[in-house]
Amino acid sequence: MTEDESDHFDVVIAGAGPAGGQCARDLAARGYDVLVLETEAEAEFPRQSNKSTAGTFPSMMTAFGVPDRLVEKFTDSVVVESPTSHYKQSQPGAVLDFVAFKQWLVADAREKGAEFRFESRVNSPIMEDGRIVGVRYAGGEEVYADIVVDATGPSAPLAKALDVSSLHRTNQAIGIDYKIEGIDLDHEEYADLNGAMMLRLDHDIAPGGYSWIFHTGGDTAKVGVCYIQNERHEELARDGMRIDDYLEYWMDTDPRFADAEPVEGAHILRGSAHIQMPGRLSTDGFMAVGDTVPTIDPLWGEGIHQGMKSGRAAATTADHCLTLDTPDTSAERMSVYEDLWHERVAPNMQTRLLMTELLYLVPNERYDGFIRDLNALSSETLGKANAGSFRSLARLLEPGDLRYLATLAKNRLTDPYNRWNPLS
Repeated sequence: MTEDESDHFDVVIAGAGPAGGQCARDLAARGYDVLVLETEAEAEFPRQSNKSTAGTFPSMMTAFGVPDRLVEKFTDSVVVESPTSHYKQSQPGAVLDFVAFKQWLVADAREKGAEFRFESRVNSPIMEDGRIVGVRYAGGEEVYADIVVDATGPSAPLAKALDVSSLHRTNQAIGIDYKIEGIDLDHEEYADLNGAMMLRLDHDIAPGGYSWIFHTGGDTAKVGVCYIQNERHEELARDGMRIDDYLEYWMDTDPRFADAEPVEGAHILRGSAHIQMPGRLSTDGFMAVGDTVPTIDPLWGEGIHQGMKSGRAAATTADHCLTLDTPDTSAERMSVYEDLWHERVAPNMQTRLLMTELLYLVPNERYDGFIRDLNALSSETLGKANAGSFRSLARLLEPGDLRYLATLAKNRLTDPYNRWNPLS
């Protein structure tokens, strides 16, 4: 099929998650012809791609006009637990109904004029003269566009084919999440988790990673475990245990779950992310957004917000390229996206990555010291460190951490994917 015989759009987006959906919303609102290709069937969407803990903060909801009706539970605090202690800070937040949230993105983008095609898995790029001009999807279907956006997450079929994606399995995070009921959220041995989002740092439960409880109302919560394929996981992982086994172990050993069980009919959520510096993010007529690009905050992840911001940055870039009298989608013009990504989506990425890797590398006894430090310092210290302030991160370090910093520095010298300077 030739281009003249096929559909042509200003922008084609692969993936209808937070990043792809937001990109479609913004571009359709600006009057562009937008097509979103989604792998799942519309009647079940998003059953297979419902992979988020759905925790977020008011800044995301305000910035993107997310209605309150999509929130399962508004929270008022965040908690960080170590094996023997905890830190609690007042912080408004929200746990979204992620299914309803993704469906709302589709409905709102459609209302603004975007077209969606479900059961349309993207297979490969269509190339002409060395640049992408369209995509093949659903087997043999073809569609063309001035700009193509890959929002498919870690699978990244287009980004990988264009040598834009640098995702690799080193330090990949693997997670699982259940909706649980019957939880004792105010157990005498632990912090009160009513109206809270809690992150637990404990290698016994999640070697090389973390676990969480996000209150969703009553005695229910989203409960999950994530481990990262790092050196600490290799050292402490139990033979034969999978991510499901670690969650089961936590529920069997933590008294808060003594009478708890999965909510009937609730889906088990599984997902992955990449803990690494990104490589290229764009090229001629192409951008990678959302989890197609490795982005993570040290403590709270906030993947939804990062995805939405990257989708918006891509929409802004597309407008920048297509609004000219003669559209220019050259790699040079498209590189505005990379500037916006590092400025607005993941600023101070290098320092934040340092904190992330250091946080999940240190041993359990260091987590107790970390909680002690948090309780002794101002509440702003954690937020600033999480945002990438090297000075605030330094205030959380102890002399014994130097050996772990040395380990990370050594890894950087030998890892072609993650070379960086934390002071730059």
